[in-house]
Amino acid sequence: MTKNKFSVTGMSCSACSSHVEKSVSALSGVTAVCVNLLTNSMQVEYDEKAVSPKKIIEAVKKGGYGASLVREGEKKEKAERNAAKESALALKAMKRRFFLSLCFLIPLMYLSMYHMFSDWFGLPAPPFILRLFHGPENAVSFALTQLLLLTPILILNHHYFKNGFRSLFYRSPNMDSLIAIGSSAAIIYGIFALYRIGYGLGHGEIQVVEHYGSNLYFESAGTILTLITLGKFLEAKSKGRTSEAIEKLVDLAPKTALLIKDNEEIEVPVSEIAAGDLISVKPGASIPVDGVIEEGSTSVDESAITGESIPVEKSVGDAVICATVNKTGSFRFRATKVGEDTTLAQIVRLVEEASSSKAPISKLADKIAGIFVPTVMAIALVAAIVWLILGAGVEFALSTGISVLVISCPCALGLATPVAIMVGTGKGAEQGILIKSGEALETAHNIDVVVLDKTGTVTEGTPRVTDILPLKTDEETLLSIAYSLEEQSEHPLAQAVVTCAKEKGIPLKRASRFEARFGKGVEAQLDGKTYYAGNALYLQELGILKEEDAAISQRISALADEGKTPLLFADETALLGIISAADTIKPTSREAISRFAKMGIETVMLTGDNARTAEAIRNKLDIPQVIAQVLPQEKEQKIAQLQQEGHKVAMIGDGVNDAPALTRADVGIAIGAGSDIALESADIVLVRNDLLDAVTAVRLSKAVIRNIKENLFWAFFYNSIGIPLAAGVFAFLGLRLNPMFGAAAMSLSSVFVVTNALRLKFFKK
Repeated sequence: MTKNKFSVTGMSCSACSSHVEKSVSALSGVTAVCVNLLTNSMQVEYDEKAVSPKKIIEAVKKGGYGASLVREGEKKEKAERNAAKESALALKAMKRRFFLSLCFLIPLMYLSMYHMFSDWFGLPAPPFILRLFHGPENAVSFALTQLLLLTPILILNHHYFKNGFRSLFYRSPNMDSLIAIGSSAAIIYGIFALYRIGYGLGHGEIQVVEHYGSNLYFESAGTILTLITLGKFLEAKSKGRTSEAIEKLVDLAPKTALLIKDNEEIEVPVSEIAAGDLISVKPGASIPVDGVIEEGSTSVDESAITGESIPVEKSVGDAVICATVNKTGSFRFRATKVGEDTTLAQIVRLVEEASSSKAPISKLADKIAGIFVPTVMAIALVAAIVWLILGAGVEFALSTGISVLVISCPCALGLATPVAIMVGTGKGAEQGILIKSGEALETAHNIDVVVLDKTGTVTEGTPRVTDILPLKTDEETLLSIAYSLEEQSEHPLAQAVVTCAKEKGIPLKRASRFEARFGKGVEAQLDGKTYYAGNALYLQELGILKEEDAAISQRISALADEGKTPLLFADETALLGIISAADTIKPTSREAISRFAKMGIETVMLTGDNARTAEAIRNKLDIPQVIAQVLPQEKEQKIAQLQQEGHKVAMIGDGVNDAPALTRADVGIAIGAGSDIALESADIVLVRNDLLDAVTAVRLSKAVIRNIKENLFWAFFYNSIGIPLAAGVFAFLGLRLNPMFGAAAMSLSSVFVVTNALRLKFFKK
């Protein structure tokens, strides 16, 4: 399957995005489509053998909209820059349209309502107004002048009519269709009234002249278009602020780098850097790509990526990350990841994908949006007909229909979810929490059980050797065998043995036929002889450690009671010795577990270590439940068991052996320093190795979902009250909505939803 991002043009409301989604989903070979109204983008997952990007674009165009493929690398950056430039120009044009429209609307409003200002506020009209426009004898010039003042407003805002009627032609009416029909109805009626005034004057029917002269609706059409443009301008300005987090991340990357070539430093664009190049970094400069230091030492501010405010000391052999800032010394490093492969690029991609995805909570809004506009048009027509049947005048019925059309706001429904998700995921990225999808964001707020891996999650993951207990050999020989066996293993306890041996200057023997037994240990051959290393259970299975070895069992138990993990080493016949290692608990682990408990979330620790070591950790951290000596597949089974009991489970881990459990859990949370497999399997990635960030991720999820619910409530409440009010349902109580007030309310509803979502920017850890 291939996943691509497309830019979509011409969308104005959720009805548009719903129609685009349906058009593309209907293609054979397309498995998933997600259209984001907020970013005017579309993520499509498809079988490239069955459908091509060209066909996808054609499907969008057939629906009445435009589309283009967003390409990777430089072309993508160029496309994004162009999109940002176009967005800025569109915002500027929208602002210009509003103010020019306002320049014509003000005299239009005054001309049509000067008598009201006189009656309500006692403001006398200027003599030339009375002389040229007052009274039945001036009714034609009064109406014609209003039409002339309205014409520039129509020209300035002609795209509402163009897009609206085009969408109707493609049988996918949208918000522009509502505006176009409502405004057109007012204009057509006004022109009809102008002809009736002319007829009345020509035939001496003054009552007809007075009646139609006071019911022109030209000012309503002008006000609707101007207020909608104002609302769109405010909405676009607010929407622009929702993607600030992504823009800040992108801006972090430096544009140039100092490339070392023939031992000379040459400043080149970052896009020209290739993996393997040697790069120089001066104090205060940003690191251009990911790499490994080969010369020099320094301290690096990684707060932009990890959220950690304290600079990290770096020396030869340490990894450096793109967009972090070199604080003190100069150094040279070898580039390992460039372009779209850098950590920063991956973070940006994750945030963009999460922002473009949909939470399950949005499905109801999507379903309603798909039928919203046709339903509103039907309600407007029915309302007008009913009032005509009930004996109301044509003006009243027309005004009612127009009010229903212009107050209805599919935008509020369409924006309710994506704006909150975009701001929430962006805020998370700022704090080193990468949320991969809207679904993960929503699911996290329902978590009631958190399952924790021990090594690297609760603990630092870098244990140190604490005891060396030789049994059938001397200490140096035991350590040499252990070093040679564990050198090929990636397990943290194995690395502790390797580090200890290196520090003591123990020589390494190359092992052959190395095999790892997940959750148990390793075996290999040294000088033609087979040796084993692992936990007590493994050596019992091999028949080397027997039940009658009480003294050895007591030693193992004593080490485990102290929170140390004993590693047993043996040849084919006997146990050679024990090396124990201890892993230190992270400073924030206790507080994180305590905070989960205060949130009503139970914690369970799963570990492959022995029960006594696990119990020692449990006692130090007050973990309610600990399950020890668990194999990787058993971790996944335990999570499945919790789910069968009705729990919503989050799994937090960092190793390869955690990948099945991370995938099985309702929400998989990977510690950022973990393996690539764990990061791929997870729904949420914590860039820092801090368990408190998992607490923050759950809190952020709750805040975002609460915000989405507030937005959806407002959108549904607004439309469920506004549409009946506009339709005249409450007219018997004297409550009726003028089309102009309907347009103002409609514009402000979208602004309200976006502004409410922007409150998430104040979320704190």
